[in-house]
Amino acid sequence: MADQQHAPVSVEEMAHAFEEHGGPVDLSPYAIEDWLTLVVFWGMALCVFLQFFTRYALNNSLAWTEEIAANCLVVIVFLGSVMCVRMCRHIIVDLLYNFLPQRVGRWLQIGVDVISIGFFAYMSWLMWRYIGIVGSERMVTIDLPRGYVFYTVFAAFVLMLLRALQNFVRDLTHRKTVREEAAESGYTGI
Repeated sequence: MADQQHAPVSVEEMAHAFEEHGGPVDLSPYAIEDWLTLVVFWGMALCVFLQFFTRYALNNSLAWTEEIAANCLVVIVFLGSVMCVRMCRHIIVDLLYNFLPQRVGRWLQIGVDVISIGFFAYMSWLMWRYIGIVGSERMVTIDLPRGYVFYTVFAAFVLMLLRALQNFVRDLTHRKTVREEAAESGYTGI
């Protein structure tokens, strides 16, 4: 790696690289769960900044910021999973699909869709039962019920179920499966 030589770039060339326009912004691939995840992410970033600033600059940390940031991270993970289900971006093994005929691969994908729907339905049911047991517990540092976080996770599982159903219907009615379209768009798995 150290043997590779790169062509020298002048300061003017670097400055002009920032002036190039990338074209119009396309927000069509994003859905409501993506925007909610972005809002929660910035809320978490604000809590982490407050935690850092109060701990190291003021030497008097706000205890609640750590708990809120951790709960925001949980919400981000599960809402982000809804996006992954919608766009077929969860980690998958494509090797088997590459060796099977397209028709068999399509039926395999439909089978995977059915298993995913069952999994998300079961997880939604389990989360609903879990909320019934511990949903009224209070957070440690602030007097709020932890059920807020649990209801968000429950909603994320329900949204994953709905997105999986949407993918299933799309896989049944369209020429290409959602997985095939994701592979063609240049997404390679991770």
